[in-house]
Amino acid sequence: MPNVLVLPGDGIGQEITPEAVKVLEAVLKGRSTSLNFEYGLIGGTAIDEAGKALPDETLAAAQAADAVLMGSVGGPKWDTLPAPQRPELGGLLAIRKALSLYANIRPVKMLPMLVESSTLRAEVVKNVDLVVLRELTGGLYFGEKGRGINPNSAFDTLVYSEEEIRRIVEMGFQMAAKRRGKLCSVDKANVLESSRFWREITVEIAKKYPEVELTHMYVDNAAMQLVRWPEQFDVIVTENMFGDILTDLASMLMGSIGMISSASLNGTKGLYEPAHGSAPDIAGKNLANPLATILSGALMLRYSFGLEEEAQMIERAVERVLQEGYRTPDLAKPGEKVLGTREMGTAVVEALSR
Repeated sequence: MPNVLVLPGDGIGQEITPEAVKVLEAVLKGRSTSLNFEYGLIGGTAIDEAGKALPDETLAAAQAADAVLMGSVGGPKWDTLPAPQRPELGGLLAIRKALSLYANIRPVKMLPMLVESSTLRAEVVKNVDLVVLRELTGGLYFGEKGRGINPNSAFDTLVYSEEEIRRIVEMGFQMAAKRRGKLCSVDKANVLESSRFWREITVEIAKKYPEVELTHMYVDNAAMQLVRWPEQFDVIVTENMFGDILTDLASMLMGSIGMISSASLNGTKGLYEPAHGSAPDIAGKNLANPLATILSGALMLRYSFGLEEEAQMIERAVERVLQEGYRTPDLAKPGEKVLGTREMGTAVVEALSR
């Protein structure tokens, strides 16, 4: 039986991960594959209970597991800690690096029933169907950093190796070839040497994929185009920090970051988590949207266990619940049926049986 390590993390992570587990157990009930769920600590909760954001026991369990399902980490309680000890750097980024999870996949597909939830006009977002592929273990976030010789300066170093660029760009071409055949590589080659290096390698790799249309776009223009004409994009591939920014921007095309699932892969193992943060302001109030985490569970079935039918069953159940007019507070408009975190998870389970 495959083992899944569940890391609820902090804030609303404690509320949304149980709903994803509930849905996974429901969709696999009576089927040939079942999952064994184990639990561990990460983030601020781990700091409080074990003294560090990524305890050795958690890392060992993650390395032994077949997949990892995670909530969110961080919160103001731990913001005063030195950066390497904080939940984000010492927990989330540390586990990504330790597991070599170099590829982050975030699909953004507009569902017809959510068109009016977007802050953009319906005609702009109604046909959105794109994937952002973000390099996850290199770049500025993992480069050398520190304070300068004098107290009035600081530095962060952006470094990319050819191997790091090549493997993520190759994945981008392969993904585009299976979709609509369009790959947009986002960089800042007019300013950054690392981006020029990125573009050179991308152009070289493109020769192997003549069926894929390759375009290049500077990151500032890409941000503008995502709100101006998002349906032009099929697959976007980009480096770590640019991807971090663009994925949050792209998530709002659907009206809420609470709908965006995420898969971080290394070729053999995956970590699955929602794209949003720990939202400490609503933690413990049964207000959080669990759908991004539930949909991340569907990605886990697809990418880690090859259970495409079951993954699609979850995705259809989520669509069915939304089609019936149920919403969490982040998606709701006046007059719509508002459900809490637990109730939305239960609604998805019930939709699976229909």
